[in-house]
Amino acid sequence: MADTSMYQGSLTALVTPMHTDGRIDFDVSAKLIERQIEAGTTALIPAGTTGESPTLSHEEHGRVVAHCVETANGRVRVMAGAGSNSTSEAVLMAKHAHSVGADSLLVVVPYYNKPSQEGLYRHFMTIADATPLPMFLYCIPGRSVVDISVATMARLGEHPNIVGTKDATANMARPIAVRRAVGKPFNQLSGDDNSVLSFLAAGGDGCIGVTSNVVPHLCADMHLAWQEGRIEDAIAIQDHLTPLHDAMFMESNPGPVKYALSRLGLCNATLRLPLVEPKEETRRAIDTALRSLELLD
Repeated sequence: MADTSMYQGSLTALVTPMHTDGRIDFDVSAKLIERQIEAGTTALIPAGTTGESPTLSHEEHGRVVAHCVETANGRVRVMAGAGSNSTSEAVLMAKHAHSVGADSLLVVVPYYNKPSQEGLYRHFMTIADATPLPMFLYCIPGRSVVDISVATMARLGEHPNIVGTKDATANMARPIAVRRAVGKPFNQLSGDDNSVLSFLAAGGDGCIGVTSNVVPHLCADMHLAWQEGRIEDAIAIQDHLTPLHDAMFMESNPGPVKYALSRLGLCNATLRLPLVEPKEETRRAIDTALRSLELLD
């Protein structure tokens, strides 16, 4: 039985809704957060990749995290995005998240500057030392190029504040290797919607998803079915969701998910450059997937 103090089930990497002029729409954000909580989402992740963190100013990043904490108001936990390819900048983000009441931190592998394993180790240890918050190591080599080796993960796991990982590698052998290497209970969350059940079967605890922005109830139901041992039900839901999962990643996230939310009347599809609206082919695939879930006429 998984440790109930760990994060489990369906967690959502929140979009950052924007007005058509690019300003953050906090009123719509509050409505989206309420929708997530009502649907059974177990934790919220603001100001991550899906939240367009690379194009948020430092002030906006802080406001997005604080607004999520305030709106959630303790009903679900908030894991604040606090990643940067500058260690000092990530430390400031982590300290701010702690100051506004976030429950934990999600810190991505530094992108673009390609640190060594020793550089990664010192980066994450410095951030972990900066606050008492539990910290999750976010591995997504498709965006960061470099990745944390299992050996480095084991070294980092010795820090009491480093408690888990978000794994977007889609490598189903990895959760097993990490579990064997890290000498303590380690909270492993998938970052790949399409392979969630395989990840859980390999010993994972939940998923920080993108698709759950669109269908939070179905994603939560799938995890509940798995936890209750209703494996066939969980597989049936995953199969039902697969066309939407596929469509969400035909182009760079969060373009497709914001378009899907706009089709449901939940927020604008507005993105900040250099991200642009999805191509017509992608929009058609998203519409088809939404119709297959009976969300569009």
